[in-house]
Amino acid sequence: MVNFLFWNIKKKSLENTISKLALNRSIDVIMLAECAIDPVIILRKLNQSGLSNFSYSPGIGCQKIQLFTKFSEKFSRPIFETDRLTIRHLELPGLTDILLAINHFPSKLYWSEDSQSLECPNLAASIRKVENHVGHSRTILVGDFNMNPFEKGIISAIGLHGVMTKRIAEKRSRKVLGIEYPFFYNPMWGLFGDSTRGPPGTYFDQRAEQITFFWNMFDQVLIRPELINRFDDNYLQIIDSDDNISFLTEEGAPNESMVSDHLPIQFKLQL
Repeated sequence: MVNFLFWNIKKKSLENTISKLALNRSIDVIMLAECAIDPVIILRKLNQSGLSNFSYSPGIGCQKIQLFTKFSEKFSRPIFETDRLTIRHLELPGLTDILLAINHFPSKLYWSEDSQSLECPNLAASIRKVENHVGHSRTILVGDFNMNPFEKGIISAIGLHGVMTKRIAEKRSRKVLGIEYPFFYNPMWGLFGDSTRGPPGTYFDQRAEQITFFWNMFDQVLIRPELINRFDDNYLQIIDSDDNISFLTEEGAPNESMVSDHLPIQFKLQL
């Protein structure tokens, strides 16, 4: 199993916490958004115990994502990037190769929901272009989407086409007005609310407006149907502590002063 961790750390100096999570949870791939820490510092922390041998996998143009892997960077080469998106071809020796797309979408502080929705077809098109180039669609899309799983950009056919059940996603695609759109399976639906293990979302926002969701699921992982049988929902979780220190306030929201306003997510893939 390859073990993945994604976290928007909000430009905080969290190298010690990241290192602790990586060690305690046997993380293989670390994906960081809004990371202002020098990669050398992170590597030093990750490898100081002598139990790990992480490498930094630099991009070719994406400034919003930092990637660290417990294998050589030559096995996670970037094949497409924008300022907010990096798509890596993970080709680990002896394992099935996949595409790892990591995204940090524009924030609702600066973009309206309509603008976010209208931008999602460009993200979807970039992913399909790379899939056509490599000849398969074994793709994982992960990141801070700044949208919930139910918002138009995530669910629309021309957007990311993320659906809440494996049964629907396993149909692989559907047609709208004669045009075929591939599915993503979005397991983050299953972690929403109090009846789930862990926190009820990854981001908390209480605004003095008529409509507020309080808990949001901005940080997500979406899986193409070709990888569903390699993905186990039981290993997907929102992390709320480093096993010693809680990431939550006494009220249960992400402790922005201590860590970040986002909670990290962890998932595993059988390659």
